[in-house]
Amino acid sequence: MKMQPLKPQTISRRKLLAAGSATIATSCTLSAAEGDEKKTSKIVRPPEGKGILLSVKLGMITKKAGGKTLSLTERLQMAGEAGLDGVDFDEAGAHTEEAARKAVDESGIFVHNAINHAHWGKRLTSPKEADRDASRKNIEHCIRLSHAAGGNGVLIVVGGGGDGPAEIIEERCRNEIKKIIPLAASLGQPILFENVWNQMFYDHNKPPEQSAERHVKFIDSFKSVWVGQYYDIGNHWKYGQPGEWIREFGHRCVKLDVKGFSRENNKFTEIGEGDLPWAEVRKGLSDIEFTGWATAEVGGGGLDRLKKVREQMQRAFGL
Repeated sequence: MKMQPLKPQTISRRKLLAAGSATIATSCTLSAAEGDEKKTSKIVRPPEGKGILLSVKLGMITKKAGGKTLSLTERLQMAGEAGLDGVDFDEAGAHTEEAARKAVDESGIFVHNAINHAHWGKRLTSPKEADRDASRKNIEHCIRLSHAAGGNGVLIVVGGGGDGPAEIIEERCRNEIKKIIPLAASLGQPILFENVWNQMFYDHNKPPEQSAERHVKFIDSFKSVWVGQYYDIGNHWKYGQPGEWIREFGHRCVKLDVKGFSRENNKFTEIGEGDLPWAEVRKGLSDIEFTGWATAEVGGGGLDRLKKVREQMQRAFGL
């Protein structure tokens, strides 16, 4: 089913996000008296004037180089040295808010988002209340960490289709997310759903061309500007046309994950390889006037590897 053209809201998620980010950045300078001295943390911002900002997952950045273990600050600095605009903090479960804030201050590298991969094991759709509670707390930690780091969003996987009938598991995770929205709103951190192979909102064993309609309906069911989409371009090329999905998401599409995929070989690829129609991706992004973060989610490594990934993204997006 082809979606009708999206009607713009009075205030789009991206515009509200930008306003919230400015407020957060303004409030980032904190002073703490130490004797007769005052120590001030600096404000870290990404480059200005870019329509699409390029990022990698923190987990892609090597933890060792030159025979030594790198600190969190050094890993962020490596992303900057590779010419990236920022980092998606996808190791949120392993770090405190204070550690993330300190690494951003010391490195000068912008962290735009946070993720805790525990959302796969402790799911919002689980029939076990203890699992749902743990998942909600994981997301709350990500919200607080992203805010502390100066970022503007959290990525979550909403659950797993194997946890029960669609209408039941959707209501389970919807109820849990509604509990989190006030915290997200208070700290200016949109909750962004990633499209993944979790057997929700698409037919896992059916061929293309499928629509993003069920994803869109789930987002809209919250009636909140604090809920949106972190669209993974490569994940659902197997199931639908990315240009069409981008247009269906419209203003709901706040951030992008970037990888390649080959339908012919049924496997993920390097960015720009495989048969993913990047021209259609660019057209879709242009049609919705997308501006925001695009984060690579591929094999990582050291400085040379990060530079290569950045160059792949630049070619894919025509930057």
